[in-house]
Amino acid sequence: MPSLRLGNIAPDFEAETTAGPIKFHEWIGNSWAILFSHPGDFTPVCTTELGEVARRADDFAKRNVKLIGISANGLKDHNKWVEDINDFGAKYGPTNVEFPIIADEDRKISTLYDMLDEQDATNRDAKGLPFTIRTVFVVDPKKVIRLTIAYPASTGRNFDEILRVVDSLQLGDKHRITTPVNWNKGEDVIVHPSVANDEAKVLFPEVTFHKQPYLRTTPLKVSE
Repeated sequence: MPSLRLGNIAPDFEAETTAGPIKFHEWIGNSWAILFSHPGDFTPVCTTELGEVARRADDFAKRNVKLIGISANGLKDHNKWVEDINDFGAKYGPTNVEFPIIADEDRKISTLYDMLDEQDATNRDAKGLPFTIRTVFVVDPKKVIRLTIAYPASTGRNFDEILRVVDSLQLGDKHRITTPVNWNKGEDVIVHPSVANDEAKVLFPEVTFHKQPYLRTTPLKVSE
């Protein structure tokens, strides 16, 4: 199938996970979801990532975000790997992997989401099968793909950045705004181009009109 794009509906699937069988769309429910893939179990970079996600479970929960990992191994390996993740992660703080990890030994879901690394000859298992690219999908409650990021096998993911984008997307859905370069929650935002100047003054009383007529910024007070 063609590569998935922003705005596509995330393909639904059924899977066995460390938390039991799921139907993806049903599992998401009315939450946001982050699906993030791993080349295989017992891999060093991914072990650090899963530990970080487990430690930051509250950061995702308060944003109404569910997390689900996927790796091209079976449940037996997944459950052993979780023990390693919790053990290593404890060096940096309380770590308890509670989110599900999908068993994708046959690569069916990885193929469905176009996550197989067909190009990198070094990223293959002992049988020569391609591992999954280390991809992140952010999916909203309408099951629409809102963000995709693909990382090389050598580079750990930056979950501060992923949370930053979630904050931006969620605020943009509630308010008629976009967010500028290097923005973080609590900083000034950009008034959406679809908002006329007169309306901007009403919606955002503290709006600043810059020399560039298309650029208007404003503080945005939001509750945590």
